Amino acid sequence: MTSTFRTLTVPLDAGSAQRGLPSFLTRDDVLCWTRREAGLVGFGELTRFSATGPDRFLEADIWWRHLVLEADVTDLVECPGTGPVAFGSFAFSKLSTHRSRLIVPEIVVGVRDGKAWLTQLTFDDVELTEAGAFAALKGWLEGSEEVPEGEPLGAVPADPGAAVVPQTKLETGSLTEHDWMAAVAAGVAEVRTGKLEKLVLARDIVATLPEGVNAAEILRQLAIRYRECWTYGVDGLVGSTPEMLIQVEGRTAQARVLAGTLDRRDAYGMEGSPLEFAERVLAGSEKQRHEHEIAIQSLTKQLAPFSEAMNAHIEPFILELPNVWHLASDVKAELSEVEGHVPTCLALINALHPTAAVCGTPTLVAGALIRKLEHMDRGPYAGPVGWLDAAGNGEWGIALRGAVIEAPDTVRLYAGCGIVEGSQPEAELAETWAKFRPMLESLGISS
Repeated sequence: MTSTFRTLTVPLDAGSAQRGLPSFLTRDDVLCWTRREAGLVGFGELTRFSATGPDRFLEADIWWRHLVLEADVTDLVECPGTGPVAFGSFAFSKLSTHRSRLIVPEIVVGVRDGKAWLTQLTFDDVELTEAGAFAALKGWLEGSEEVPEGEPLGAVPADPGAAVVPQTKLETGSLTEHDWMAAVAAGVAEVRTGKLEKLVLARDIVATLPEGVNAAEILRQLAIRYRECWTYGVDGLVGSTPEMLIQVEGRTAQARVLAGTLDRRDAYGMEGSPLEFAERVLAGSEKQRHEHEIAIQSLTKQLAPFSEAMNAHIEPFILELPNVWHLASDVKAELSEVEGHVPTCLALINALHPTAAVCGTPTLVAGALIRKLEHMDRGPYAGPVGWLDAAGNGEWGIALRGAVIEAPDTVRLYAGCGIVEGSQPEAELAETWAKFRPMLESLGISS
């Protein structure tokens, strides 16, 4: 006899909404999606789905819809993110050996528009009650290892008599800096042949922290420092992305597209205000605007068949982040109904991924060149990461500005750049270091 999937969602006190979600980031195994102190945090693992290959999104979609089809749902809050919820992370490449996954937690805390809630999820045939849900949450929180207040991540006590402690080590990954710049030059040469308009090349570095990796502290640091980004944590994948692949609420879909980057450190000593400098260098650059236009066209072209109306910023705006500025555009679409249903988040992702912002264009040509030049499997880097609920709502960012925790003391960081005809290898290398900075800072490593 198959157990029934059951969920109970109840309101949380106003204090939980005021404190925000970062206050719940207390465990290294926490599932996380948060921006501006709102979002979702998950504890435990009730069940999961995993897959590889070109059909990974559609297979996950079928699994999720089947799971929630006959679920017994009691929802006293009723807003996006309540009821049954799964967190997900998908491999960038259809050829990757990395397993894409959806994870259903046992407990979810949500905050949205000044409201907070608690959801308990189970297959057990016990009565779900508000008291039981609060007791379960308390159990997860009390089992957390709290970080001593004021002690930075990776701090070593100052004891002159203590033995020498191994230092944090930072190493290049699949390619040395010299080899990666050679790959960029090769990519520029391919663009100049006319085979493709844009190529996105990524590289990796590996950080070893002898004191161990504290995932909860990484997420707290990112959530606080990068409030305008979406901070994510799914099964060892952590980061804070500024790019929204697709957000669905009812019949409305939205996306934020970025292409064109400027390191904020480049503004030091320049004439005028930092923002004026960014507008002059980014918005005034033919190279940056061309790269951005390619990214916008890539997304809107793929989204159009699912939409009955769409609008996008005619003129990109400057997105200010603590480490960089980006040229950014927001896209909004009203989804079309087919046989009484709007497309699901995962169906949209299947059509949209990979965008020109993380792959290039044409996609097939760029993808083949990425495999040839990068010499690595991106795994979940630059793949979709986020959550979905049973009502079809969800938020899926692109896993950028992130890292994969590979061992208790090892983290692999990734960063990439858009390569067009005017790209310079040295400048692109410097851009990757600017993009590594959020993760390096959260690890307590100077950059």
